[in-house]
Amino acid sequence: MRHRPSLREKLHEPGLLAAVGSHDALSAKLIEEAGFDAIWAGGFGISAAQKCVPDASGLTMTETLDVSKNLAEAANIPVIVDGDTGYGNAINVMRTVADFEKAGIAGLCIEDNVFPKRCSFYAGVKRELVSVEEFAGKIRAAKAAQAGSDFVVIARTEALIAGWGMAEALRRADAYAEAGADAILVHSKSSTFDELRAFASTWNIVKPLVIVPTIFPDVTESELEKAGFKLVIYANQLLRAIIKTSRESLEVLRKGQAAAHLSDRIVPLKDVYQIVGVSQLESDERNFLPVGAEDVTAVIVAAGFDQNLMPLIKDRPKCLLDIKGQSILEHQITALNECNIKRIAVVRGYLKDTITIPNLRYYDNDDYENTGELFSLFSAEPELTGKVIVMYSDIVFEPVILEKLLRSPADVTLVVDHAWYDNKREGLAPPHLNPDLVKLKAAPTAAYRFVPDDDFPMVEHIGQQLDHDQAHGEFIGMAMFSEQGTECLKQGYHAALEQYQGKAFHESPTLREAAFTDMVQELIGAGLEVACVKIYKGWMEVDTFEDYQRAWATIRK
Repeated sequence: MRHRPSLREKLHEPGLLAAVGSHDALSAKLIEEAGFDAIWAGGFGISAAQKCVPDASGLTMTETLDVSKNLAEAANIPVIVDGDTGYGNAINVMRTVADFEKAGIAGLCIEDNVFPKRCSFYAGVKRELVSVEEFAGKIRAAKAAQAGSDFVVIARTEALIAGWGMAEALRRADAYAEAGADAILVHSKSSTFDELRAFASTWNIVKPLVIVPTIFPDVTESELEKAGFKLVIYANQLLRAIIKTSRESLEVLRKGQAAAHLSDRIVPLKDVYQIVGVSQLESDERNFLPVGAEDVTAVIVAAGFDQNLMPLIKDRPKCLLDIKGQSILEHQITALNECNIKRIAVVRGYLKDTITIPNLRYYDNDDYENTGELFSLFSAEPELTGKVIVMYSDIVFEPVILEKLLRSPADVTLVVDHAWYDNKREGLAPPHLNPDLVKLKAAPTAAYRFVPDDDFPMVEHIGQQLDHDQAHGEFIGMAMFSEQGTECLKQGYHAALEQYQGKAFHESPTLREAAFTDMVQELIGAGLEVACVKIYKGWMEVDTFEDYQRAWATIRK
């Protein structure tokens, strides 16, 4: 539990304290962030903001308590609640004190108005006060009901507001202090500080004085402290500022009819995230939630241009080819989302401006014509942190394949289709152009496609130039890296940048033109174990017009 500074302790420290009126948790957090000493949960602000009704005892004790609890939970400075008349007689006041103290409220202010109270500044409203004896009884009841010594009861007299004069205000303040009030709030409807300055100069009891300078705003805090006041409450200024700026912003938005017209008037979203604690949420998720797909980032490499698909891709990259009402990319995003993978980045290149699916992060490889998949992948290097899925943008697959991949415990895991192995043994033509072939350290058994297992055999070699007689399967264009595997990938790539400048890199003439599989082979050669998920069909690659037709037919079926 956070340590909250005691209001009672603050009242006995040197200097003037300042509190600001709050009506919700966000405004309470902003008040704390601004460095004020306390928060005033005022009836005026809460009535206006929560119910849009006048400050006239229109809210129940429970409604005020609910809002006040939110303020106390949001901020780590004392919250003082404007308790109006205490929500009843002295017996009701005891219940009020008990409930607010349990909720973590630092102090309660009650006033000597009759019920229902009226805001002190409403013009033309008849003012009636309860007797001194009755209100002093409320103060004694409040002090008797509190459970801890830190809770503060502030007695507020409206004698000056009611026009009953200075002598009556002093008489009431004396009586309330004698009844046990921890502080006295005296209110005035004068437009200058003079009346309350005179009150303070006459006051001769050692109890903190509280002031609310709503209608004499020119008085300075140094003047208040010099006059003898201990706590100043800016009760409704924040609410009034919000109304003004909201109206201005709404007018701009209505006239401009686009959110961009408000850009110079609103904070960035990251500021809101910071205030409400998104970074803490992320930290808690990392520390306490089970590791799973929610911790995975997917990077989809979609930069390239494929001449074999012209003219289908004359006006769009192949990842946007429609297959039964969804583009290939949308099919991939759906599969990722079904596996609870929501952090998705796409590397664009050819006709990049046509890829505008919302809620994705985009990176661009504008040199896509002269570079390979590896260069495109590292165009999104900021996303290569933690557990990462790397995916080609021209594959459509069953979500169960992704589910199998996510179960792999290895640092690097490739998805490998062993249907290619059967096609080769049966003398059939390869289903895809220029397949990325994989040789395992141990050949698959004859029963592998009939008896599912959770084995993750190790890869010995990968590449398009691998001897077909040595290959055991085809890499489908989907891989997963653990946090350590991602670090190995980045370290391997940056080491290759130094070592292979101007040189061939595995099967590619240069590192800039390298395939993703070239980098995987580099990691294998460096001694990193690379596992594979064994699948048998359940996916398609769209490289040709025939592939595209087959994808349409298969998905319909």
